[in-house]
Amino acid sequence: MKYNFDTHVERRGTDSLKWNVEENELPMWVADMDFETAPEIKAALLKRAEHGVFGYTEISDKWYSAYIDWWKNRHGFEMEKSWLIFSTGVVPSISSAVRKLTTPAEKVLIQTPVYGVFFNSVINNGRQVLENPLKYDGSSYEIDFEDLEEKLSDPQTSMMILCNPHNPVGKIWDRDTLARIGELCAKHNVVVLSDEIHCDLTDPGCEYISFASVSEECRKNSVTCISPTKAFNIAGLQTSAVVVPDVRLRHKIWRQLNTDEVAEPNAFAAEAAIAAFTSGGQWLDQLREYIFLNKKTVEEYLKAEVPSIKLLSSQATYLLWLDCSGVKGFENSEVLSKSIRKETGLYLSSGRFFGGNGSSFLRMNIACPRDVLLDGLDRLKRWNDKS
Repeated sequence: MKYNFDTHVERRGTDSLKWNVEENELPMWVADMDFETAPEIKAALLKRAEHGVFGYTEISDKWYSAYIDWWKNRHGFEMEKSWLIFSTGVVPSISSAVRKLTTPAEKVLIQTPVYGVFFNSVINNGRQVLENPLKYDGSSYEIDFEDLEEKLSDPQTSMMILCNPHNPVGKIWDRDTLARIGELCAKHNVVVLSDEIHCDLTDPGCEYISFASVSEECRKNSVTCISPTKAFNIAGLQTSAVVVPDVRLRHKIWRQLNTDEVAEPNAFAAEAAIAAFTSGGQWLDQLREYIFLNKKTVEEYLKAEVPSIKLLSSQATYLLWLDCSGVKGFENSEVLSKSIRKETGLYLSSGRFFGGNGSSFLRMNIACPRDVLLDGLDRLKRWNDKS
């Protein structure tokens, strides 16, 4: 391989959110990779830093072209320049959209278990969370469409936040599923906000479909949040884009992003995105292969050494969803995660943060060198054997 993902990068003492833990602890929780970003991105940032002047920055045509060409060539979705708006992050964009496209006390539908910050973006803005729990059959999740339509038909439901691919269950929604969501939301006048930040982190051979690409109906009724930050490990640079094909919706989103002061790039934000999407393809493909092998390592290890914990099959993200309902004396995942951390130093995310049936699950971040992953698995085994 051209790129070496086995290299250790010391992150302690760097004010890292993930690594601000005790000396004996191993954090495998927040969605933050332990790999250096692509060398091509690093080179672009070093070149920009050497200039030495970091004044106000405008978005160039190169930024628009980088996004447009990447989505056309990688994902088969042709976007127009006018559809794209820069933003400092997917979460700020979601919160802005909630504020602009819904009114206080209205309902925003989410499909749980799902990224817990969705709850914050709704509740903190004075709206109500309306859950459409995903159906779990013991091995996979599906959408409960009967429940979905019932809740979309509520006159107080004005927005649906779609997670595509889905975090934490790692599900890639297929075209028919997305089309059905689009039809129901259009029928009931519910706008779709699609969070697609994990779209480039699919398993080799697996491809995601952007919600807005499915049909004209979906395109006209959607706001899509995209970013290179998860795939290229550059979240701290605060760079993303919002895609809004419909001119009326786009004007509303543009106004709110500017009102919230999250529509202006720092001196490195645009450069990083351009480098990622124009020069980072080979690095990303090798990263996906490495993460996929990490996933297979976890699957084989758990089956052999910790069979009471079951890995849910997934097609995307480097975040694994672990079914712990078979653990002896199991109470809930919050108690479980605290016990594992206290006894072994292994820090996993409690599934309760994600709502739905998350209380039976832990989430594990496997975007790390393989020997670090094996250390985490050994810690999990030690805890299991002791308990």
